[in-house]
Amino acid sequence: MSSEYPELIWLDGKLIPWADANVHVLTHSLHYGLGVFEGIRAYKCENGKTAVLLLKEHVERLINSCHIAGINLPYSNKEICDAIKLLLTENSLDEAYIRPLDFIGDGTMGIHPKENPIRLTIAAWPWGAYLGDDGLDKGIKAKISSYTRMGVNSFMTKAKICGNYVNSIQAKIEATSMGFDEALLLDSEGYLAEGTGENIFMVRDGKLKTPPLTSILEGFTRNCILRLAKDNNISVEQQRFTRDELYIADEVFLTGTAAEITPVREIDLRKIGTGKPGKITKKLQETYFNIIRGKNEKYAEWLDYL
Repeated sequence: MSSEYPELIWLDGKLIPWADANVHVLTHSLHYGLGVFEGIRAYKCENGKTAVLLLKEHVERLINSCHIAGINLPYSNKEICDAIKLLLTENSLDEAYIRPLDFIGDGTMGIHPKENPIRLTIAAWPWGAYLGDDGLDKGIKAKISSYTRMGVNSFMTKAKICGNYVNSIQAKIEATSMGFDEALLLDSEGYLAEGTGENIFMVRDGKLKTPPLTSILEGFTRNCILRLAKDNNISVEQQRFTRDELYIADEVFLTGTAAEITPVREIDLRKIGTGKPGKITKKLQETYFNIIRGKNEKYAEWLDYL
């Protein structure tokens, strides 16, 4: 096992060595992409304790994703939450990115999984800024992708289904191969949808705007920003917008559990605002990071301590 990884993974109700967490090559989800996952973060807080951010909410979305995908997950919310806390404790992780993955095991081959076993694994490991520390501080460069965000009648956009992310992978590879940090995808009608793994916000004339939930995944960090904006008297519109409106925004930032709150300084070689993180972005970012470190009791319900 590489020293950068923890010792244990939770698999089907048991903690096992990281190197032993293997599956058969004929695992159904490996061939056809039907599985669901979540991304969750745990932070070491100001009081020295570790807290998982919005743990029950993330696990509920995992369960809902299974329901949408037609997968009968054999664990309750509490059982999964307890397993996550156990995994963090046994691996002595005070900060971690947590990845539950529900998948269909090996057995019958072919499109229909039939009676193949439903399996659940949970991994956790230390992971820093998803788009880089420099990106969090100075902002990233993004590109409008040539790939369209998958439509609601083709894929289930409210579920974190593994196969859905092929769309994001292709967009990400395209963008990074051209020297950008991230891709932004339009929906089938040409309006901004989201990043490859993030929701998007723009600021114009002191007002926040973000795409509505019509065809995007409802992000928890997105919800946090909506709450913080309201609490700080920042006007928010959940409204569609085009790429050219994004070009003339004063500020743009991305939100996500992995990406946290990442400013965007440039899109399609066009500078956004001053080319630096703006006042509203920095205010929301600072407030958010204080909350996840346990420095703001007003939002204590967001944190689930070990």
